[in-house]
Amino acid sequence: MSRLPIIEPTEATAPAAALLSTVRAALGVTPNMAKVMANSPAVLKGYLEFSGALGGGRLPAATREAIALAVAQENACDYCLSAHTHIATELAGLSPDAAEQARRGASADARTAAALALAVTLTRTRGELEDADLKAAREAGLTDGEVAEVIANVALNVFTNYFNKAADVDIDWPHVSHLA
Repeated sequence: MSRLPIIEPTEATAPAAALLSTVRAALGVTPNMAKVMANSPAVLKGYLEFSGALGGGRLPAATREAIALAVAQENACDYCLSAHTHIATELAGLSPDAAEQARRGASADARTAAALALAVTLTRTRGELEDADLKAAREAGLTDGEVAEVIANVALNVFTNYFNKAADVDIDWPHVSHLA
């Protein structure tokens, strides 16, 4: 059971209700993560704005979802693994095999593999990169703007991983457990 209350849209205050309505309009559902974030409309708004900004960036949805899977695996966040496995395979065009590979930081696509290597390194080292890490990403064809977006996507996903783990948000997606 979630450690913070799940705020149902019908019970939410005006600012939170409007944000939850936006989530439902975009996804067709209102995930428990958003309902728990609604305890603080500022948290939910910050998440939605950061996520929305990155959605308009250079990295394709499939790459962003692959990053989300790799980061969730590194952080052992089953809520995010469950949500992003569903989103990646049902909405972003990843095959189940590609989603499984992404969890391991791998991809058959060289540019995605470079983005995942960078994302895994960032997560494991808490943001510390070596010059060689950036060189490898650039040699694989990632632009400096894409490198910046990989860093930002890692930060966004670390936030949601930590939020969901700390609040113990009830998983409302088909359940996926982290690999030991």
